[in-house]
Amino acid sequence: QVRLVESGGGLVQPGGSLRLSCAASGRGFSIGAMGWYRQAPGKERELVATVARGGSVQYADSVKGRFTISRDNAKNTAYLQMNSLKPEDTAVYYCNAIIASDNFWGQGTQVTVSS
Repeated sequence: QVRLVESGGGLVQPGGSLRLSCAASGRGFSIGAMGWYRQAPGKERELVATVARGGSVQYADSVKGRFTISRDNAKNTAYLQMNSLKPEDTAVYYCNAIIASDNFWGQGTQVTVSS
C-alpha cells in the first residue's frame, strides 16, 4: 500500500516563503511523475507543478518564477519551494504521484497567505 504524506504548510505573510514536502512510503514501487495541486475554497483543484522521474518540470503560469518543484528519487520525496507568496496562493495543497499507472494522493496541507 502506497501512502503520500505532505508537510510544510502553514500561515505566512505576503511575500514570504514556504517549502512543502511529500514523502511516499510503501514497498515495491517505482514512482513516475510527481506533482503538486491546490484547491482554494469554492474552486476546483488545479495543477501547480509536476516533475518527471527524469527531472523535467512544468508549472502553472500563475506560479512560474516563484515556485520550484524538485524531487529526490532515493528518498521517494518531492518538494515545492514557494517564494514571493501571494494571498491568492492560499489553498489546500495536495501531493500526487503516478505509480504503475495509478494516481495516488496525499491528504493535503493548508497554505494560508495573509497579513
